[in-house]
Amino acid sequence: MRGFRVSLLLITLAMSAGAFAQLDDTFARALDAQWDFGKPAVSEQRFRAELAKWPPGSAQAQEARTQIARALGLQRKFGDAHAMLDAVDAKLADLPPHVRVRYLLERGRALNSAGEPQRAVPLFTEALALAEREHDAFYAVDAAHMLGIAAPAPERLAWNLKALALAEAAADTRARDWRASLYHNIGWTYFDDGDASRALDYWQKALAARETMGDAGRIRVAKWTVARGYRAVGRLDDAERIQKALVVEFDALGEPDGYVYEELAEIALARGDAASAQPWAAKAHAALEDDADLEGSKRLARLAEVAAGRLSAPKP
Repeated sequence: MRGFRVSLLLITLAMSAGAFAQLDDTFARALDAQWDFGKPAVSEQRFRAELAKWPPGSAQAQEARTQIARALGLQRKFGDAHAMLDAVDAKLADLPPHVRVRYLLERGRALNSAGEPQRAVPLFTEALALAEREHDAFYAVDAAHMLGIAAPAPERLAWNLKALALAEAAADTRARDWRASLYHNIGWTYFDDGDASRALDYWQKALAARETMGDAGRIRVAKWTVARGYRAVGRLDDAERIQKALVVEFDALGEPDGYVYEELAEIALARGDAASAQPWAAKAHAALEDDADLEGSKRLARLAEVAAGRLSAPKP
């Protein structure tokens, strides 16, 4: 009888663990559905509204705080992001492993975005180990993919390939959907290594995956990237066709995109047509001069030179 009671208790505990894991995943999916990565300030307000629904010490409140921190980081409010994560850290010992994984990911992202990848890498490594141990597939892929961004350059491809292997092996559809981002990142790794042809192959896979998933904003990013690959391999007509179609799309949305204009200027320069490059460069500079990621950058200086007709050399 005692053995029966022990067996029943173990079964009950296993069922409870499974139920809690399912609840974690359900809440995480609902929380992540509130993201608009192109509008982090809007996302922040959504997550603050979500936070207000839960008791302050609850796991749901702490998980919402991790996403508020991520939204703050995307607005480059790194001090505020870390302060929000400090509130989660204070309760970390009592939180489910899933929330600890998300805390580690967002602390790492805030550090990496602030230019401290060496401090971020151990956090992503810990998040990956914990997520794999807990069979938290979506966030295991997330952690490996962040290592593919933050790790020293010689290690990035291996981490991205590990993330891709995890995504391809996952039964969870959401984890498998990481493949689009990973194809994109792997493509950039090859591109940065000087292999534009292989990069283009991965970017075309990313576009196909994005089109299957149906997110219009991310499809536009994937199209831009494929066009960038076409320019790099000398397929200028194909590159121009895609970028001009994107101009039409963005104009219809009332959201002109300076990166599209920049590419059209570079395509014109690659043809040796500096006169046609000038107006595109001027539009790109006007659209991007307030972009925090480009402030004071060589790219803005280059656009100003092209727009003024003082530079006609194509960019690699």
